[in-house]
Amino acid sequence: MLTLKKKTADILEAAVKAGFGEGILSAADIFAMLEYPPDRSMGDLALPCFKLSKALRRSPVQIADALAAAVKCEEFSEVSAINGYLNFKINPASFATRVVSDVERLGDKYGSPMDGVGKTVVLDYSSPNVAKPFHIGHLGTTVIGHSLKLLHEFAGYKCVGINYLGDWGTQFGKLIVAYKMWGDKALIEEGGVDELVKLYVKINNAIKDEEEQGITTLADQSRAEFKKLEEADEDNLALWRWFVSVSLEEYQKTYKQLDIEFDSYKGESFYTDKMPAQVQLLRDKGLLEIDDGASIVNLEKWNMPVCLILKRDGSTLYPTRDIAAAVYRKGEYAFDKAIYVTSAQQSLHFAQWFKVVELMGY
Repeated sequence: MLTLKKKTADILEAAVKAGFGEGILSAADIFAMLEYPPDRSMGDLALPCFKLSKALRRSPVQIADALAAAVKCEEFSEVSAINGYLNFKINPASFATRVVSDVERLGDKYGSPMDGVGKTVVLDYSSPNVAKPFHIGHLGTTVIGHSLKLLHEFAGYKCVGINYLGDWGTQFGKLIVAYKMWGDKALIEEGGVDELVKLYVKINNAIKDEEEQGITTLADQSRAEFKKLEEADEDNLALWRWFVSVSLEEYQKTYKQLDIEFDSYKGESFYTDKMPAQVQLLRDKGLLEIDDGASIVNLEKWNMPVCLILKRDGSTLYPTRDIAAAVYRKGEYAFDKAIYVTSAQQSLHFAQWFKVVELMGY
């Protein structure tokens, strides 16, 4: 039916051009106006000519009458003008002949709009947080993201599936402190992510207990260890790589069950050396402000809270990494479209850094 709608729009574009002049309406405009009548006895397809009155400077009835006389198509048994509507009734034999012929010719590609041919789409989905279990939220974005990838492939797009692992951030400072204090390598190799989670819960509880006593020793140590990680301390990097490896091994079990593969597993950490250039660009454009020692972009004008780019100690945050990732992906894949499949709870985060990227001139 989509093919017939497109064919009808092309025919009507030519009819409008012949009867009313050139450059008034495109086939795409007409395609968007075509409707399916609520009562099939009226027809299988309809064009409400009320929407054309202003552009064609005629009454809907006059337009419908003029177009009905001009439309010739073997797939319609009847084209009629009724009260400003142009109604089309399908010729079943002609329609079926064309459909069967298309199916034989196109095979598995039958039904594809092929509007993605020559275009690239990058899809960011699944993206679990390293050292944490793969939960139901990740399963949702994984399945939805992969479905979108398959749909785009069917439409002819070159698709790049990216698993943007949550493999960077202050939580790794906490985990490194926890491992150095209580970790058991053999236990983790046997228990995998579950053992890493136990360590993470233990350090968080310990930090909370300290805070209730007005102490910040473990919290300070965690921040310091992450800072060392960002500064490429080899001991911390070795631990971090191991945490990532243990986690990926666990996630792959789920992906294998779902028959899903990714083209890239470049997580947040990959963009560590790519963030400074974007931070500098923010400075150069006068977008970066200092607020209580932190570097921010003020989004008050757009009714959003400030977007935090650097903490007071100079360490990066999610928006910093997401900006660097978007710029890298555009350069690497020259995408025509980028899709992020994530939870609705992150809508503000995305609205903020999308606006920052726009202000940067991308």
